[in-house]
Amino acid sequence: MFSLRLRPNIPARALRGHPWVFVGELRTPVPPEADGKAAILCDARGRPLGVGLCSKRSAIAWRKFSSKSSDFDRSFIDGALGAALAHREASGLTGPVRRLVWSEADHLPGLVVDQYGAALVVQSLTAGIENALPVILAALQAKFKPEEIILRNDAPARRHEHLPLEAKTVSGKPYPARWLTIDGLEYFIDLLGAQKTGFYLDQRAQHVRVGQLAKGRRVLDGCCNQGAFALQCAKAGAVSVLGIDSSAPSIAQSEQNAAKNGLAEKAKFEMANMFDWFSARKDERNSYDLIVLDPPSFAPKRGAFAGALRGYKELNLRALRMLAPGGILATYCCSQNVTTSTFLEVVADSAADAEREARVIEVTSQPADHPTLLACPETHYLKGVIVEVE
Repeated sequence: MFSLRLRPNIPARALRGHPWVFVGELRTPVPPEADGKAAILCDARGRPLGVGLCSKRSAIAWRKFSSKSSDFDRSFIDGALGAALAHREASGLTGPVRRLVWSEADHLPGLVVDQYGAALVVQSLTAGIENALPVILAALQAKFKPEEIILRNDAPARRHEHLPLEAKTVSGKPYPARWLTIDGLEYFIDLLGAQKTGFYLDQRAQHVRVGQLAKGRRVLDGCCNQGAFALQCAKAGAVSVLGIDSSAPSIAQSEQNAAKNGLAEKAKFEMANMFDWFSARKDERNSYDLIVLDPPSFAPKRGAFAGALRGYKELNLRALRMLAPGGILATYCCSQNVTTSTFLEVVADSAADAEREARVIEVTSQPADHPTLLACPETHYLKGVIVEVE
């Protein structure tokens, strides 16, 4: 097995248990023959810190998969899959729709596996996972016996590893979009073409939770995507629901989902940029009793951090101004580089500028099937807060 060593006098986070090592933290670069292969990482004195997968092409040169000496082989992969499944089932996440593998948090760095009924969706995001993909797919077939495995290898993160972007089935056969029941509602899911791996699985619990607050309220669902928040609110007894999204396909799918669930009369959808939509209604007050904001990431890179905070503040400020007294704002952030405390500060600043007193109902996070490693804050990306205004 290959061996890598940290540079002396470098405060590498790997010394404190973080599973990543960057190129500049290594004494010598990853050799070409180690690209995508397992390697032991040693500190500057030669003491082993764990075993991980190497990448010659990424800024992250090494990703730990085990603290003990181990090959990244079928035996290890079977064990990691079994542990990941046991964690989900212990948390009450027994399927049939759930995340089965969440990268570093499940000791399979660069691998994402989602279950949608009888199908699995796999994302291979690193050279090491790509190299081991045939073994991984065989292990998934043996353990879960899916009717199909869809490879959603079209995530932008693959560009960092110089990997091609593609979406296909393992069998090579078509896999048409189909209706799937998720938390009591029917959704028309395209596993080959929809955003992420087909559905925003990380927000499932929040879709239901916000729905519990919607009875008798006028609801605005900002950045509605497939309409999950809107439909859960309509189902729960909202007086009216309006979903806004800038994507024409998302609006069409939301309307299709609403009709399928018998909610088309109550849940309406409109295509618009959320910032523009708010700007056109900047003088409106008391228009809604519940507003949901679940925008895409504004800070995919650290360089976008300042602009992201301005964007989040503007959206929340506009929403808070439109809420009726006693109204509720459920607002979320999926920007990995924005911490929970920073996001709460942004919402607090928005409330102050809107001259609204906001009482926290609940601070939210990602669900148990998207676990977070304490030593790896990068595994924690989703945060939110539900507040009630005076």
